[in-house]
Amino acid sequence: MYINYFGLRKKPFSITPDPRFLYMGEVHREALAHLLYGTSSSGCFILLTGDLGTGKTTVCRCLLAQLPENTDVVLIDNPRLTSVELLQSICSKLGIEGDGEEMSSPSYLELIREYLCDARQEGRHVVLLIDEAQNLSLELFEQLRLLTDIECADKKSLKVILVGQPELRQILSQDDVSEISQRISSRYHLLPLDRENCFSYIHHRLSMGGEQEEIFSKAALSRVFELSSGIPRLVNVLCDRALQITCQDEKYLVSARHVDRAATEVLGDSSEINRGGGRRQLWLRLLLAVLLFLLGAGALSYYLSRNPVSSGEPSVPVAAMDVETVKGVEQLSGQVPDGDRQQQPQQEAVERKTTRIRIVPLTVEE
Repeated sequence: MYINYFGLRKKPFSITPDPRFLYMGEVHREALAHLLYGTSSSGCFILLTGDLGTGKTTVCRCLLAQLPENTDVVLIDNPRLTSVELLQSICSKLGIEGDGEEMSSPSYLELIREYLCDARQEGRHVVLLIDEAQNLSLELFEQLRLLTDIECADKKSLKVILVGQPELRQILSQDDVSEISQRISSRYHLLPLDRENCFSYIHHRLSMGGEQEEIFSKAALSRVFELSSGIPRLVNVLCDRALQITCQDEKYLVSARHVDRAATEVLGDSSEINRGGGRRQLWLRLLLAVLLFLLGAGALSYYLSRNPVSSGEPSVPVAAMDVETVKGVEQLSGQVPDGDRQQQPQQEAVERKTTRIRIVPLTVEE
């Protein structure tokens, strides 16, 4: 085990959530703020979505820890239930006892309504948190709407927090659940960690595990970010396996090569990994290529404007022509009057003389 090898006290990158290793990045703090606002507002539904492994469970644990003591929380982590099973589970977790006989949905709704009204009179709040809410059926969405319709003293008595993957947003955009979508008072989509927060996340985990000296090189940290795309769960998997490989190689500093080997083992084919994890780099390279093209085109345009190129023989500026005598030349056409016929040879000679132009060639510099 690499724990003793690196002088650590605990395993820093366990996949199992551990409150002692909790790291609240900027996006997680913002998500928590949205949830806290939603629970204190007048709305009925609060929505939190995010890709798999981005830390939705971490945010929900922080929320539950920060809710007031007068709050009753019902957690449903497996929403693949029927309508009756959902209501029965809510009653069971709130400590509501039935009459012992098989009950229908309206009977459970009446029991829950009585509990909510009693809680309101006692100054207590009830929050229903449903994880993996993208698995809810349309029947269950309708049941949730009926639950939030319960009013005590002209006020809504139940808050419902829906936590799920990105497809949950698409489900809520359908016409069949439009009423629920209209009642959502706070929405937040949890994004992966950026580069800076990813590095801070790794250092925080290592520090909580007892790191004394630097274990991950800068190149290794960069490679972890590229391959994981900043998803905390993938960061944990990669770092844990990279530590094991580094220990096997009897090295004391995790390198980028160790991270690549870890990625091949735990994430699959490295070509697929690079294609998914290097998406940001691909866009940066494309942007750089476009920028270089524009700079090259601008330089070529400037060069051509300073050095014009013509086809055929090189042109000579008009100023280079040495005109000895310039006079107007009349174009002779038609008949010449008899009185002027004698002067015509003399005029032609003068015209030939006065229109002679000598061209002085210029030296064309490169």
